Amino acid sequence: MATGQLNLPFDPIERAARTWRVHFGPSSAMAAVTSIMRAHQILLSQLDTLLKPHDLTFARYEALVLLTFSRTGSLPLSKIGERLMVHPTSVTNTVDRLERAGLVRRMPNPRDGRGVLAEITDRGREIVEEATADLMADGFAMTMYGEAELEEMFGLLRTLRVAAGDFAD
Repeated sequence: MATGQLNLPFDPIERAARTWRVHFGPSSAMAAVTSIMRAHQILLSQLDTLLKPHDLTFARYEALVLLTFSRTGSLPLSKIGERLMVHPTSVTNTVDRLERAGLVRRMPNPRDGRGVLAEITDRGREIVEEATADLMADGFAMTMYGEAELEEMFGLLRTLRVAAGDFAD
């Protein structure tokens, strides 16, 4: 599905929901899920566009921010995956790309002889500041919502995350 402006003369998700009701019954959950998936596509595309001048994707940006927030500027790769809620292969790929760009470096974990830490570099910290300024200036592509709506949305989606077992409520 395209992530840019579609400019359709109708809402395809609403139309699908009407058809769904005729064929299968209640469509609220299907319409909500489909809307969330489309919103994900739109937001990821817009955020990646904002981050492209910094040679980052949103996934790489999140990893750099996580390292920036860490007490020492470094974390084990396993902890990065846990905190970002992604598969270890995704962490390896992300750190590989950040390392090639000179934004992080790998180093042995002094607490675990087999483990590896990713440590943010000074250049990585600079890029995080620049990229964050751009994201903040664009309201993380969410300027169509007010503060109260954003807080409500966070709460509604938090319920889903708790139910999925992301964390204890």
